[in-house]
Amino acid sequence: MNETNWSQRAEELRTAILYHNDRYYNEDAPEISDYDYDMLLRELEKLEQEHPELQTPDSPTRRVGGEAAAKFSPVTHTVPMESLHDSFSHEEIREFDRRVRETVSDPLYVVEPKIDGLSVSAEYRNGIFVRGSTRGDGLVGEDITENLKTIRSLPMKLKKPLPYLEVRGEVYMSVQSFEELTALQEEREEKPFKNPRNAAAGSLRQKDASVTKERKLDIFVFNIQQIEGEVLTSHKESLDHLRELGFITLPFYQPCRTVEEVLEAIESIGNQRGELPFQIDGAVIKVDRFSHREQLGSTSKFPRWAEAYKYPPEEKETELLDVEINVGRTGVLTPTAIFAPITLAGTTVSRATLHNEDFIREKDIRIGDVVVLRKAGEIIPEVVSVSRHKEGSVPFRMPAVCPSCGSPVAYENGEAALRCSNTDCPAQLMRHMIHFVSRDAMDIDGLGERVLHQMTESRLIASPLDLYRLTKEQIMTLENKKEKSADNLIRAIDKSRANDLYRIVYALGIRHIGQRAAKLLSDHFGTLDAIAAASEEEIAQMEGFGEIMAQSAAAYFALPTTRQLVEEIHSLGINTRNLSEKKPVSADNPLFGKTFVITGTLPHYKRTEAAAIIESLGGKTASSVSKKTDYVLAGEDPGSKLTKAQSLGVTVIDEAQFEEMKNASHE
Repeated sequence: MNETNWSQRAEELRTAILYHNDRYYNEDAPEISDYDYDMLLRELEKLEQEHPELQTPDSPTRRVGGEAAAKFSPVTHTVPMESLHDSFSHEEIREFDRRVRETVSDPLYVVEPKIDGLSVSAEYRNGIFVRGSTRGDGLVGEDITENLKTIRSLPMKLKKPLPYLEVRGEVYMSVQSFEELTALQEEREEKPFKNPRNAAAGSLRQKDASVTKERKLDIFVFNIQQIEGEVLTSHKESLDHLRELGFITLPFYQPCRTVEEVLEAIESIGNQRGELPFQIDGAVIKVDRFSHREQLGSTSKFPRWAEAYKYPPEEKETELLDVEINVGRTGVLTPTAIFAPITLAGTTVSRATLHNEDFIREKDIRIGDVVVLRKAGEIIPEVVSVSRHKEGSVPFRMPAVCPSCGSPVAYENGEAALRCSNTDCPAQLMRHMIHFVSRDAMDIDGLGERVLHQMTESRLIASPLDLYRLTKEQIMTLENKKEKSADNLIRAIDKSRANDLYRIVYALGIRHIGQRAAKLLSDHFGTLDAIAAASEEEIAQMEGFGEIMAQSAAAYFALPTTRQLVEEIHSLGINTRNLSEKKPVSADNPLFGKTFVITGTLPHYKRTEAAAIIESLGGKTASSVSKKTDYVLAGEDPGSKLTKAQSLGVTVIDEAQFEEMKNASHE
């Protein structure tokens, strides 16, 4: 590879790593596995070491993690929250040991599990919790004090009133809580979190602390950053002291004197990872004595006294016995693979989603195949590849009719999803009922899946609106429903009649219309009747509405059955008017009627936050640059959208210019 190719490859790696950094740290929605990300970073590190002239000041190899998000106040860390250097082989751990012994003699190590969560700081004054923050970039994080208060395993008052204490810990979501959350998200046909780490990060960085509380997060505290009133000399001593103060510390760790003992401890932790109630992605090796740590010091990014060992993803082969087809709320047919059970990452696996027919065709998956499985994020089983076909096997084909009702199925508008054409399909009905009563829709407390199944099986309800015709006496005929619980359920149903308009719009389950789109429709048109009467063109002109969304909404409300449904909603006393007040937007402000495309990483906003500001001030956002684009708001690493904007002569602005336009809009 010549010098030009090295430079090109380094730039490709930097662009990819920064993109995946943003998806992982700031969007909490990774697109590749941790292992694949680590390999990209490792390749860039190696390239920059061999060719120092390729290293740039903003290279991701010089950074710690995510940046502080604009929606939380910044917190400057007095003691930097450093990241750890990663190793992937025993030889690299031996090299770490050699480097340590060059500086200190007879080091004692502590090997502990590396919890896969979100690193945070918690500060106490006179034994009382006063502030919590994320790691951010290691120097500046986000103030998440209120959210940390919702975590029961973090003490709000210490058993000893130290003048000042700052500790570092890892907030995580247990495997059980993660599985419960993703089951609920799938039930609502929401995009589930990919793994517990991202579920924990997404939950902890909520503006509404009550959402964080519902997610059942926990914390292990593993380090003392600063302390007043005590003198400690080693890591092991500090862990013991943290427990005495009331913290939940790492459940196990192993003191080691030799590198061979360190490697044994790493393997021991690795053998346990599938059996633990929380997710780990490696082991951490730390020099125990604080005096030794001072001698070793740190690089610009990593402490020299600690190293992380990352476990490779475990993959195993098994036989594909069958493909089961499930029908979702909107009629989507989802194929699920049924395997000969195997133990993978500590648990028994016998099922995994195959997503859609494109996924099956791409990997050429056939019943009877021997397939390779792994767990994405150590939790969710996925098919990696086909190892070998069974003799005489044939390519798998999705059914031509719905397995639930026998109606024809078809692809629509070039989508990868296959759908049942029958809106009265029993499988769709139950999932629609679950969606209708969910917290983000009509929010009817006490109506879980089990009760809804009882009601449909007892023929008390045949549609969501039948809930508003139920009587106390009918509910009491259900198993385990006494007078008090029946009264509570009737009250919850009646209370939902007064919900704001967007809730009933979202509860209807219109394809492509999520909660945000339902709010946009409600704010713009004001009443359900006005929404139902709107044309596709009128809906498409709304800020934040794309062509497919407008087509879907207009087509839904044009159906004769929907017209009857709207009349029924009125007759049942369900609110059909927008209750929220929205300030009118002046046509004189600089953003009104302008179309923006946002690209790259902005210093102080997520792209979704900038888009919300634009739309609230009468502007529009689009995903691609065209001649109709008025402005491209560009952050770091803007990519091809910036190039296209320049070629079309579209005005490009940075965040500072955007702030000026926003401020002018409020004058």
